Amino acid sequence: MFLRVARHTDNLEAIENFYVNILGFEILANFHNHNNYDGIFIGKTGLDWHFEFTRSEEKANHTFDQNDVIVLYPKTILDYDILVDRLLYHNISIVTANNPFWNENGKMFLDPDGYRIVLSPLKAIIEEIN
Repeated sequence: MFLRVARHTDNLEAIENFYVNILGFEILANFHNHNNYDGIFIGKTGLDWHFEFTRSEEKANHTFDQNDVIVLYPKTILDYDILVDRLLYHNISIVTANNPFWNENGKMFLDPDGYRIVLSPLKAIIEEIN
């Protein structure tokens, strides 16, 4: 099974910068003026999932709450520390998560559309599952 998380945005360039240049994902593909949509597929080569972000003349209407999060688990503590430092270097502030688990087991940031992204060391998911 493959997974695609698709989301509409008004600022494709800022989204691309955040996910590619700051978080380190890759542009897997892009398209222009496909049925009046522009878009990018962002992920990592060889994985069975990716993000799709689209833009059109229709404005994005995001509705989400404080518990709607995307959680990313860097493979090592060093990778985790590098990503947190990179986000802070780009003046992307840590925000307090509504769920205290994420404050205890990671750091939460907002992407350019205001969606919550949690970085959590991989050990947190291993401990949670066990």
